[in-house]
Amino acid sequence: MKVLVTGGAGFIGSHIVDLLLAEGHDVGVVDNLVTGKRGNVNRGAHFYEVDVVSPSFQDVLGETKPEVVFHEAAQMSVKASTDDPLYDARVNVLGLVNVLEGCARAGVRKVVFASSGATYGNPDYLPIDEEHPQRPASPYGITKMVAEHYLRYYALDRGVTFTALRYGNVYGPRQDSHGEAGVVAIFTRMLLAGETPVIHWDGEQTRDYVYVEDVARANLLAATAGDGCCYSIGTGVGTSVNTIYRLLSEIIGVTIPPRRAPRRPGDLRTAYFATRRAREDLGWAPTVSLRDGLRRTVEAWRAEAAGQSAVAVG
Repeated sequence: MKVLVTGGAGFIGSHIVDLLLAEGHDVGVVDNLVTGKRGNVNRGAHFYEVDVVSPSFQDVLGETKPEVVFHEAAQMSVKASTDDPLYDARVNVLGLVNVLEGCARAGVRKVVFASSGATYGNPDYLPIDEEHPQRPASPYGITKMVAEHYLRYYALDRGVTFTALRYGNVYGPRQDSHGEAGVVAIFTRMLLAGETPVIHWDGEQTRDYVYVEDVARANLLAATAGDGCCYSIGTGVGTSVNTIYRLLSEIIGVTIPPRRAPRRPGDLRTAYFATRRAREDLGWAPTVSLRDGLRRTVEAWRAEAAGQSAVAVG
């Protein structure tokens, strides 16, 4: 299968690329390298340094003519979206529309879209299923919800089908620990360096932490199943920030009391997701436990740090 992965130099996108190549697919990668890293791109993929908002993105589609596009390119920070809603909408809405226009013109069969559990907002009930009302509490969540409506329109009017995956809190190797990244990446980097991480609010806010390789596998399954549907991708278990901090401290072998800070705008109290529909329709279920996923993440960070040290010494 010939495919294109937008944001393929980023955290989740690069893992999708690796899995696609391992299964023998012909893979193109589009990334503007603003947040993605060239070093994340598998050498077996064809790389195009292009912004999904740019008209030249459609030239790439015309040249490559993929059967499926995995659209991972996004502004992915809740805080950044509250700080600059215009930029958030430019990337997450206008970027998607540009992708869909190009897909319609190039005859792309399907778009597998990285949506978010943030589209639900503060939950009325737990676990959150796909029928839960979407009342996003941040510009980021709003743009992801709007994107799903555009996907439905292009499926109905332009013949580009889709599957949208509403991710929980994805973590794992290659996640950027700077800026407003996920707490697992931030805590891991700082604890390994002997620094003091910050826990916002009281730390008892819960999220559904799902390992990146499980998310990549959900994307591949969605390429041939789940047409026209949206799926929550998580573990079905809520885990507090305090628990994540404790587990990482145990795995790394440090005892560093965190610094406490106020709640951030847009932060939700609790969220975790029902995954029955993904199991039934996609044949997907998470396979990596939280402790094992955190251990793999720490090992990857240590290996990367050792490699950088070796290069510096050499």
